Amino acid sequence: MSHAATNWAIQRRGLKPTTKIVLWHLCDRFNPDYGCFPSQERLAHDCEISRSTLNDHLGQLEAAGLLRRVPRIHPMTKRQMPTRYILGFEPGFTPHDPNPCPETGHGALPLDGMASEDPSSCVESANQPDPCPETGHGIAERPVSDFDPDPCPENGQSRVRNPDTNLVREPLREPVKEEEDARGRETGFDDFFGELLQALGIDADGALPAWWQGWPARLHVQRWIDDLGMSEDQIIEVARKTRDTHPAPPDGPKALDRAMERAARRDAEATNQTTASGRTAKRQRKRDAAPRPSDDQLAAFYAGMVNSDAFLPANAVSSAMCGLMLARKLVTPEQLRLRGVL
Repeated sequence: MSHAATNWAIQRRGLKPTTKIVLWHLCDRFNPDYGCFPSQERLAHDCEISRSTLNDHLGQLEAAGLLRRVPRIHPMTKRQMPTRYILGFEPGFTPHDPNPCPETGHGALPLDGMASEDPSSCVESANQPDPCPETGHGIAERPVSDFDPDPCPENGQSRVRNPDTNLVREPLREPVKEEEDARGRETGFDDFFGELLQALGIDADGALPAWWQGWPARLHVQRWIDDLGMSEDQIIEVARKTRDTHPAPPDGPKALDRAMERAARRDAEATNQTTASGRTAKRQRKRDAAPRPSDDQLAAFYAGMVNSDAFLPANAVSSAMCGLMLARKLVTPEQLRLRGVL
């Protein structure tokens, strides 16, 4: 692993999210002394994508001039070896040259001393049916997909499946801009992550501490938004407050978990209290909105209950209400006693 390589990958802009992940894992496999040559199986496993999708993104990185793929052939067995990836920050890097080899027409002109142990084999392969040692085309090995195992650049066939081939794809009803939206979200999160680092007293443009490097730190910060429901402004505010009590920056985003959880809990409690107060005030307004009946109306209502033949519970009429009905001569004491009120 090389911190300089991973930092270089993070600073690249204008790439799709998956393409940038592929570039980051390539840089993570870079060795300053020996270079970068992970197998496609290992690289696809690290990026959690298929090999066909991996080759598509590698082609985009090569077209963007960020890396150079140099196929390698074993000088004795003529078997294909793991590809050598030359990254854009390495000294002497030159972008991929799409011009084919003038001797055979296979592949591009290789870098000196990196593609093959025997440079003259490219010339010899022009008159022999054996595969070109510079590119490895025509090697009879187990194919990656259902295509024929002996492809050649002349027929445009590849040993990996086209990731865009989908026989059951439905037509889109409306135009979508997923790529632009994803790129906009990524750029916006990069700006927010840089503000967070500045709030913590970390130079975002310099060499980042180990626990703040790479995608794991960014995913950890993203969980504060997704799981705790915090906004970017709240996260930056909490980060600034932590520096008031801790003069040194935190060792990583995990050190801020408790502070973020406390802040999210306080915001949730304040929201619940505000909602409860609003509901109480609303119920009070509804109760106060109706006019209170007068004593005459109450006395007439209960007198109608006493004078009717319907069942009347003993505690339905209070002593004060009995006095109001008697004062207005709506009932008699004998009626109240018969009904069991007095």
